[in-house]
Amino acid sequence: MKTLPTQPETLVNTELQNPHVSVDCVIFGFEEGDLKVLLIERNIDDSDFQSKRYSLPGNLINDNEDLDTSAKRILRELTSLENLYLQQFYAFGDPNRVKSSADAQWLNAVRDVPTARVITVAYYSLVKLDDYQPSAASFARKAFWCSIHQIPDLAFDHNQILDSALRSLKNKLRVEPIGFELLPKKFTLGQLQRVYETILGTTLDKRNFRRKILNKDFLKPLQEKQKGVPHKRARLFEFDQERYESLKSGQFSFEF
Repeated sequence: MKTLPTQPETLVNTELQNPHVSVDCVIFGFEEGDLKVLLIERNIDDSDFQSKRYSLPGNLINDNEDLDTSAKRILRELTSLENLYLQQFYAFGDPNRVKSSADAQWLNAVRDVPTARVITVAYYSLVKLDDYQPSAASFARKAFWCSIHQIPDLAFDHNQILDSALRSLKNKLRVEPIGFELLPKKFTLGQLQRVYETILGTTLDKRNFRRKILNKDFLKPLQEKQKGVPHKRARLFEFDQERYESLKSGQFSFEF
């Protein structure tokens, strides 16, 4: 029989994990026109696992946590990332989520009940890459950013989870101004347009995009321009969160 921990700080451990519910997190970042996703390499030395080494950050929830708390804890434990905006977007409950022998072997090595059916609740987040430096811990050997165009074969159904997260992100981008979460505090309209073009997978008319985004009236023009660029310096802007909150009624929408 397992003994419950006696110290409050030890309550978060595998002995209190729920074997049937997990949280997986899709963390998006943006750099030089490329949308990236945070992946972890599982800390397994056995050569049998080499074909399925990579996954999204995720783990079982603890019985004394709600889902949001679990998501924040799991990210902190596996990648050292904290204080992220997290958006829950879907649940995955296929009874055949474990499709490879490598994944089954890995579960045997790390789970108390490796054969338990697990339903995962998925979240996505948008981060400014310069603000977050992930470092691996727990069963993650390393945490790293990977272009969405170079995603390897991931563990379990994580490729499906990532595809679903990207679809959810595209839909959200059209109705809420969340693209600013991927940019520095001060940015150009050209940088903002590249975020939209990259995520939506399309080319946008420059004048039309700028007219629409400026008409929303929640961008604050600054008396500053870019520095250290080989071309004409563009004006910098900031997203005015307070202004947006005071203006919003119904949905934010671009008709691309």
